[in-house]
Amino acid sequence: MSDINIAALLPLVILALAFVIYCWIDIYRSDVKHLPKWAWSVIALISIPIGGIVYLVVGRENR
Repeated sequence: MSDINIAALLPLVILALAFVIYCWIDIYRSDVKHLPKWAWSVIALISIPIGGIVYLVVGRENR
């Protein structure tokens, strides 16, 4: 880990956090399908970014 510059990873960490926050806001504001909102929130957090992508593709109600 000492070979990797921590400052180089910072944009990826910020991008991942922003994506999870976006998914959480969308889960809170919209209707979801297949699972309860709390389950989608946990999935989006635990499996970044796959969980959020799955929620956006499968878990959102059609608008």
